[in-house]
Amino acid sequence: MGKPQFGALAGALAALGTVLGVFAGELRTDGYESYVSSVTNAAGVMYVAAALVLLTWYRDARRQSE
Repeated sequence: MGKPQFGALAGALAALGTVLGVFAGELRTDGYESYVSSVTNAAGVMYVAAALVLLTWYRDARRQSE
């Protein structure tokens, strides 16, 4: 997996997390409190996944430089 794919994947996951966060805010304003925590958790998972992809990218770069 080349470096552009790592960046694209991390960017897409972070964008999805942002969209889900905005969606959770919309759900809260519309009165759907029962769904807000689930959507917020999904947004958090997307951010963690993006961070793990970036960590993998970093570790892969370190491994190849040795």
